[in-house]
Parts: sequence; structure tokens; C-alpha cells
Amino acid sequence: MKKEIIEFNKSQKSKKMPDFRAGDVVKIYMKIKEGGKERVQLFEGLIIGIKGKQSSSPMITVRKISHSVGVEIILPIFSPNVEKIELIKRAKVRRAKLYYVRDLTAKQSRMKYKEIKEFIKEEKPAEEVEKEEKKEEEGATEKK
Repeated sequence: MKKEIIEFNKSQKSKKMPDFRAGDVVKIYMKIKEGGKERVQLFEGLIIGIKGKQSSSPMITVRKISHSVGVEIILPIFSPNVEKIELIKRAKVRRAKLYYVRDLTAKQSRMKYKEIKEFIKEEKPAEEVEKEEKKEEEGATEKK
């Protein structure tokens, strides 16, 4: 029964999103309607929790400090109001939920961050991938 539900939820996901974890710093581009106009508003903060990772619409909790006041937003990743989500940095954390960050000051909540360039693999054209695979096959046959 669980496998059927998981497969159904996977089929319902509309967009491909990066794998988010607690401790990631993200930029969220949200569509805001004001009167007759629609604009995109940016919200940059730390992911302190993810709920429903295997569901068709997981929820993330993002926290930022704005004018020395903590601001949190809870939103579904696949919401039509979310235009895109960019991963900026990834922190080394040992918890799945970082709710303890709410009680810390900005200086206390500093974490060890890694730049995102290390996590994003450069996509190569198909021709280069095929050449590399041929070289690996040739090298494997020569060793035998």
C-alpha cells in the first residue's frame, strides 16, 4: 500500500526541484498579486525544516532575519505562486529540523557553509559523455 502511495505522489509532482535539506540557504521567487498587477518578490533565507518529502507537495519552512526581527514562511515547493527556488549555499548540519535556530542570535547561528558550485555537476554535451565512455571501455579491455 505504501509503495502505491509513493508512486502516485511521484507522478503528481509537476516540476523538477533540487534536493533541498535543512541548512540550505535558498532564494524563493514568489508571485505576488497586488490589485491588477502581478510581480515577483524575492525571499532569501535558511531552510529550517521540510515536511512531507515523499508527498506530492512537500512543505519547506524558510527563516530569515529582517531588521532584527525573525521572519518565517511556510510554503509548498510545487505551489503555482512559487516561480522558482535557487539553492545558494549548503551548511553542514546534523539535524533534520533546525528549530533551535529560532532561539539563537544572528551571531550564534552562524554555520559552516560550502559554496554550491561543489554540489552542482557540470552538464556535458552528449558527444563528450560518449567519448569518455568509449575511453573507459577501451581502458577496461586493455587491463584484462
